[in-house]
Amino acid sequence: MPARLSVPDRVRWAVDVLDAKPADMILETGCGPGVAAALVCERLRTGQLLAVDRSPVAVRRTADRNAAHVTSGRLVVRRCELDELVVPAQSFDRAFAINVNLFWVRSPAPELAVLRQAIRPDGMVYLLYGAASPTSTERVTASISTALRVHGFTAVEIIGGRSGVGVSARVPTH
Repeated sequence: MPARLSVPDRVRWAVDVLDAKPADMILETGCGPGVAAALVCERLRTGQLLAVDRSPVAVRRTADRNAAHVTSGRLVVRRCELDELVVPAQSFDRAFAINVNLFWVRSPAPELAVLRQAIRPDGMVYLLYGAASPTSTERVTASISTALRVHGFTAVEIIGGRSGVGVSARVPTH
C-alpha cells in the first residue's frame, strides 16, 4: 500500500476551484503523484477523470495511490504529453492542471488546441498554480490569459486565493 501523502494547500484550493460534479468528465494534465486525482475522484459518482502525465514515474504513482479509483472506473491514468493526447472530440466537461509550467514558459498553442478539441462547448479549463509573489503571479497569469484568448477561449478570468492563483476560461459554444 502506498504511503499517504499530505495534501498541499494549493492542491486543495485547486480542487475546490475545479468544483467537480458527480457526473463530470474531467481531464487532468500533469497529474504528478496523484494527490489531486484522489480528491477529484472522491467527488465523482458516474463521472470519470483522465489523468495524464509525461512522466512514467508520475503515472505509476498516480495509479498506485488511486488503485481503488482505477478499479472502480472513476480514474484512467495515461502516460503522454498533452499535445499528443488523442481522445474523442468534446469528451470532457472540464480540464485542469496544477503547476504545469508549459502554459506560461513557452507558446502552448499545441496543448491549447488539444484542450479546445477535447472539452465540450461551454466547458471549462483551469490552469492553476501555487501562490507566489505578486510579480511572478502577474507574469504567469498575464501570459496564460493572453494565450487562452489568442486561441479562442472565452470568459478568461484570473482567479486567486491564499493558496493559489490561476486562470479559468470557457470553450466557446460555436
